[in-house]
Amino acid sequence: MHFEGIYTPVITPFNQDYSIDYDAYSTHVQYLLESGVHGLMIGGTTGEYYVESHEERVELLKIAREICGDRLQIIFGTGSINPDASLKLAEDAAKFGADVLLVATPPYSLPTQNELAQHALAVDRVADMPIMLYNYPDRMGVNMEAEFFEKISQSSNFCGIKESSGDINRLHMLACDYPHIQVACGMDDQALEFFAWGAKSWVCAGSNFLPAEHLALYNACVVEKDFIKGRRIMSAMMPLMRVLEQGGKFIQSVKYGVTLDGRVSGEVRKPLLGLGEDEKLAMHGVVQTLKENIAKIEKGE
Repeated sequence: MHFEGIYTPVITPFNQDYSIDYDAYSTHVQYLLESGVHGLMIGGTTGEYYVESHEERVELLKIAREICGDRLQIIFGTGSINPDASLKLAEDAAKFGADVLLVATPPYSLPTQNELAQHALAVDRVADMPIMLYNYPDRMGVNMEAEFFEKISQSSNFCGIKESSGDINRLHMLACDYPHIQVACGMDDQALEFFAWGAKSWVCAGSNFLPAEHLALYNACVVEKDFIKGRRIMSAMMPLMRVLEQGGKFIQSVKYGVTLDGRVSGEVRKPLLGLGEDEKLAMHGVVQTLKENIAKIEKGE
């Protein structure tokens, strides 16, 4: 399995009563399909998987597969605090058309590297399909370290990793010591650095509402190999990256970005709460300025 391009971790629109608005979700998936992104991640952090039932998560996969057909790669998240739930999600991922599994650390339990490896290998045995690992210690509590990578090396299905630690030394380690595992940027404000170190894919929540602008950075760095242009685009994106990665309301900001772009993003499920009016106003200004500045760069100005 080859990972290259912009992968959108798709939001889940919720109604006022917190049920899933499947019509709004379908409209959003259709928009992403037509926007030029290269793949979708269903059931990632941005999709609020942790407050969704098994049935809801699988239904979101089914809808995305039906809309996209074979035109986009679909990565399906298996993350759960309960490892047995991850196994059931993996089984249904294989059954309902996912191309790749996303395998994360079970949160809260703080497994050892061996315990984490045994969990990942158990998911692999259930589905026997390509796997993108998900390293996000701020949410999961544990990094994937050398012992883990050694133990999972028995399976060739582990072919990618979404690196979301924010530790640039992790990127160096992965690029130098594990070149057979494709690294995807999972920390939006480090996308330029990931591309400079050879990463070819970016799982970026902002592509839910700014796909063209995220594609512009990918095209500059990976396709055109023009890092001077890439730095200009990344500089234009940094105010948004600060809001998303450092603002404390990541999912809420992404969903409001979708609203600004004219689609229904719906509510967030508890314990999260939506943005306040001042936060919405600030987000609107950041997005508008970003779009204007990247449009100028793309025109050669």
